[in-house]
Amino acid sequence: MSAVAEHPHPAPPEPTERRPRAAGLLRAELHRFRSRRFIQVLVALTVVGFVVATVIGLLNFGSPTDADYADARAEAERVVSEQAGFREQCLADPGIPDDVTPEEWCGPELTLEEIGGPEAFLDEAPFDLAESATDGALAVAALGAALAFLIGATWIGAEWSTRSIVALLFWVPRRMTVVGTKLAVLGVAAVAFGVLTQALWLAMAGVWRAAVGTDEALPDGFWTAVLQTQARGVLLTVFAALLGFGLANLVRNTGAALGIAFVYVVVVENAVRVLRPHWDPFLLTTNAVGLVQDGGLTLQFFDDTAIQPTEYLVGHVQATLLLTAVTVVVIGVGTWLFARRDLS
Repeated sequence: MSAVAEHPHPAPPEPTERRPRAAGLLRAELHRFRSRRFIQVLVALTVVGFVVATVIGLLNFGSPTDADYADARAEAERVVSEQAGFREQCLADPGIPDDVTPEEWCGPELTLEEIGGPEAFLDEAPFDLAESATDGALAVAALGAALAFLIGATWIGAEWSTRSIVALLFWVPRRMTVVGTKLAVLGVAAVAFGVLTQALWLAMAGVWRAAVGTDEALPDGFWTAVLQTQARGVLLTVFAALLGFGLANLVRNTGAALGIAFVYVVVVENAVRVLRPHWDPFLLTTNAVGLVQDGGLTLQFFDDTAIQPTEYLVGHVQATLLLTAVTVVVIGVGTWLFARRDLS
């Protein structure tokens, strides 16, 4: 008999753990964000709202004739003449205090410009893009920020309520990577949403100007000022979305995050403005306006001992730094707790 040497079979290779790459996680989160039904409905309702607002504007603005302008001017001049008569009676009043001049007591003479000109007395005034563009961009920025806060809060809040965030960590156990990816997706989406709302405002204003607007030429530097205001509005939208995300991640609930934001804006800030008016420059809504508004926001404070009010300018730099600091703190605390606490 011949001996046959038996060689042991090689051991099967150890199974390797397949770790998802960052690009794969990013694509998955982008898909999850686009597929969220609430966000789709919110964006659709935003577009529909702008369409409805366009129709309402077309019905309320008008193209007045020369006769309408003549009647409006006559009415404006009548009001100015009537106020001038009241002022003359005031100046002739012998009861004016001795320590006040008649001009100070009765005030300056009223002019057409101070009452809005003849356009203020038109039944259907035309749309003036030069006067309304920056104010409209400011209003749209406020609307976009409120909706972006809701998007950011529900983006993470829904995952806490359904516990899908726990299931995601079985695929990607690195918690900081998960939070960073979600923040990146939300930041890109917030920029896109802010640009969309501002573009819809320009489209709406363009329709109004073409159909029921004035034919006057736009002033020099008009588009520069408008586009800069809109860019700052997009930045505010990003801040709001990230704050909504950070707050909802901190309290693990969308409704609680919205409730906290409502109480802060409606109750806390108004109470601070009444009880501690000098703290107004450091409130979030004040800095939000200071960020977007052209030239910043000028506040006036009246002291009992001072005759003239004290002015404080909330500029773009201060607003950006304060909003950045608050956003970083809220997101940082929520992320730190997310990385350390038990998710079971």
